[in-house]
Amino acid sequence: MKKINVFLMGGTKESIEVIKHLKKNYNSHILTTTTTEYGGKLAKEGGSDSTISKPLPKDDLLEVLNGKTDFDLYIDATHPFASHVTKTAIEVSKICEIPYIRFERYASNLDNYDKTNIHTVKSFEDAGKLIEKKFNQVNVLHFAGANTMKDLVKFVSVEKFYPRILEVESSFKKCEKLAIPKENIIPMKGTSTVEENLELIDKLNAGLIITKESGEIGGVDAKIKAANIKNIPIILIQRPEIKELDKKTIVHNLNELDEKIKEYLF
Repeated sequence: MKKINVFLMGGTKESIEVIKHLKKNYNSHILTTTTTEYGGKLAKEGGSDSTISKPLPKDDLLEVLNGKTDFDLYIDATHPFASHVTKTAIEVSKICEIPYIRFERYASNLDNYDKTNIHTVKSFEDAGKLIEKKFNQVNVLHFAGANTMKDLVKFVSVEKFYPRILEVESSFKKCEKLAIPKENIIPMKGTSTVEENLELIDKLNAGLIITKESGEIGGVDAKIKAANIKNIPIILIQRPEIKELDKKTIVHNLNELDEKIKEYLF
């Protein structure tokens, strides 16, 4: 089988699935980039041949892609909310003339749920404004990651703000910079179950949940179910639209990935 060199932008659960799949089914060499050391560690454990564990701006990406390795595929398996990363990936792949594949998790089908408690907004700033207007007296359980906190604490009291963050130093530093009380911080790894979410709601006397529309793999279903059981509002931030993204380049599962690789390379 022809050997393929793959440049993979990861940092998500599905990116690890892609790595394992490529190593099992193809004669492949994979270079994975992640924004954190933790993400790089998981990629390495998943089978990636090499990793770069830091954010890569456009010029750095071009330097890597124009280096010694001739890459056959550029797979973007970053988070659906990392729109700026995907925009740069599309631009860079075109400059370097490397076939681009966007591996994107399915969105949640909200038709499957009672939407009484769901409030959808387009941005975290909009979420903050909604809380300030309608829910400013309740404790807020933030399930949307450390990078999004700054847009919310403009409108939400840090005393009532309880962020669930990845247990890494950079996330703790972001909390410290925003003056979020240490006792409010919830360090966890991976997604949480409905039961774990219910326990957090009870423990913190939370009256509202904030989350991204990051699909079932991102734990959205479990958060909506917990909010409905407790009859508390959940603010769901919609995925950003990426105008530069050609729908023909998007795959949602490993079978579709195989079809796209076959189309591009074989």
